Amino acid sequence: MDFHTVIEVAVRIVESAGVAVIVVGAVLASVLALRHLLRREERVYERFRRFLGRSILLGLELLVAADIVRTVTVSFTIESVGSLAVIVVIRTFLSWSLELEISGRWPWQKHGPEQELHARADTEPDGVG
Repeated sequence: MDFHTVIEVAVRIVESAGVAVIVVGAVLASVLALRHLLRREERVYERFRRFLGRSILLGLELLVAADIVRTVTVSFTIESVGSLAVIVVIRTFLSWSLELEISGRWPWQKHGPEQELHARADTEPDGVG
């Protein structure tokens, strides 16, 4: 087996792992949501979205990693680098959007609006606020 064949197999394994993470995450999120619904628990939708969003984020990270490895090692041309750049920008935007939906804050922010209020309340002396 030559180098390119080994890399292509590795890339396909990482891509398959990315797709599997998304699919398994969707199935698990659905099963857990159904279980929570049957128990009549609260905030089922929010938990479902958070679990599903995290699964999608992890799967996207694996897919981006596979694209980077393929482009850098197998098909390093101007066209492939341009395609990779577009794919990475789109997937990064999706990741940031999902992170915002899941946590209520951008990835580079320390706290979201409601976490910021709790953090301020925890640091204020008693009797203030």
